[in-house]
Amino acid sequence: MRAAHAVLRHEARLMASLVLWAARRTDGTGVRFGYARGQGAMVFGLGFVCVTETIGMSVLLRNWPAVHLVVLVLDVYTVLFVVGLHAAAVVHPHLLTADALRVRGGVRLDLRIPLDAIRSVRRDTRYLHGRTATAELDVPVGSQTSVTVELAEPVAHFTLLGRRREVRVVRFHADDAGDLVRQLVAARELTRA
Repeated sequence: MRAAHAVLRHEARLMASLVLWAARRTDGTGVRFGYARGQGAMVFGLGFVCVTETIGMSVLLRNWPAVHLVVLVLDVYTVLFVVGLHAAAVVHPHLLTADALRVRGGVRLDLRIPLDAIRSVRRDTRYLHGRTATAELDVPVGSQTSVTVELAEPVAHFTLLGRRREVRVVRFHADDAGDLVRQLVAARELTRA
């Protein structure tokens, strides 16, 4: 039951992201760092395939109106879901505030890292092809991360279904990784002063 609730909450937040995206609004305050640019072409390609499939199924099922209606509703929802994934990435950017870095992954991840918990940060492009160590969290876009943050103390990460995991290294993608690293280093210096 708890898993079903988490999935329904995720779906509702995806649809809310569509509304925010249409209104050209973002969620959260602070310095924003986008990460959606790297996935845009792939998501819109997938959306095109879904729309093509919707049209094809409409033609194939035109003689069975009840089945056609059910499949049409499912297909339209699938298109909304795919576009919602991209919208969630656009409207939920990474955020740098006065006291923390929030690493985000659409609506499925929002990890708050206090600035004083960060040991080091660097621009580090990696292509991921498998599982990582248990104390590491990878938040890739297109199987790629561009920033690595090493922590002095572990931070709790909660999965979509609520499972807790302590992480000491966080790798994520940012469209302008160099700027994020520069501003994060400067913000850390301010908190130490």
